[in-house]
Amino acid sequence: MKKRIAFASLCLIFVMIMAMPVFAQKSTFGNTPAKAIFIAMDSMDEHWLKLTRGASQQAAKLKIDFNNSAPAGKVDAAQQIAIVEDAITARYDIILLAALNAEALVPVVNKAKAAGIKVILVDSPIGAAGQYDAFIRTDNAAAARQAADELAKAIGGRGKVAIVNAQAGAGTTMIRENEFKARMQAQYPNIQIVGTQYSDGDVAKAMNITQDFMRAHPDLKGIYACNEGSTVGVGQAVKQANQSGKIIVVGWDKSARCVPLIMDGTILGVMVQNPAAMGSKGIQAGVDLLNGKALKNKDEDSGCTFGTRKNIASL
Repeated sequence: MKKRIAFASLCLIFVMIMAMPVFAQKSTFGNTPAKAIFIAMDSMDEHWLKLTRGASQQAAKLKIDFNNSAPAGKVDAAQQIAIVEDAITARYDIILLAALNAEALVPVVNKAKAAGIKVILVDSPIGAAGQYDAFIRTDNAAAARQAADELAKAIGGRGKVAIVNAQAGAGTTMIRENEFKARMQAQYPNIQIVGTQYSDGDVAKAMNITQDFMRAHPDLKGIYACNEGSTVGVGQAVKQANQSGKIIVVGWDKSARCVPLIMDGTILGVMVQNPAAMGSKGIQAGVDLLNGKALKNKDEDSGCTFGTRKNIASL
């Protein structure tokens, strides 16, 4: 009888614990809820909007205050630095940062770390001298090599290919460009890369660059685009020139603007990341660190899949 009473008491205690409300994570800077901010490269690309939603939802689940900010465009690292400075002054507990320029952001990231803020890099790296707590990202090098393989296969392993990148200084997009080039050089000697131009992720600029490439190289066989805005601009230019299926396009990121161009055959496929997971995992990592919990992986791959007409709806 006593055993049954003891067991019942334990069960009651367990139920009471499970029913207890989840209290807000407290700030390291005072007896207030912890604060997190996501600082993106811009506020336009669907990729960043998905990452923001993932971070915001996880922050709400963990009951911490969440904010997000970004430069007006992808060309002003100084503006992003100023946003990080403001976050330090506002005593945020967690900063999620997608660095617009790998080297330029190092000093202010180190300043944030010195101020006791948990710095979680998402999507894009900073320079080797940078200090941070965790990095949640796509394996951009592996994905770029896969993009090269897919494009090379589609054009039969020979011909001229152009590259339309986003920012010349962003760590992520430079990895995507350089690994693509290295793969082509190492594995496909009959493919010639005729040039690389930078669109800053702007659709209109990417369209103009693509038109210039097509005029300069009437025998162009393929174009590789390194981010969502560049991919959309390349696709729109190829479609307007009635070159869909003749010039093979491989790009990056699933978006409402990309999917129709994939479905009509203008874009062969895109490397589909998991930005919502980056945001969610980034917030979780920051809160775990605030609670003194060691992270299993300081550098975590959030996954990437080649999305084509056959599978894009499921990604």
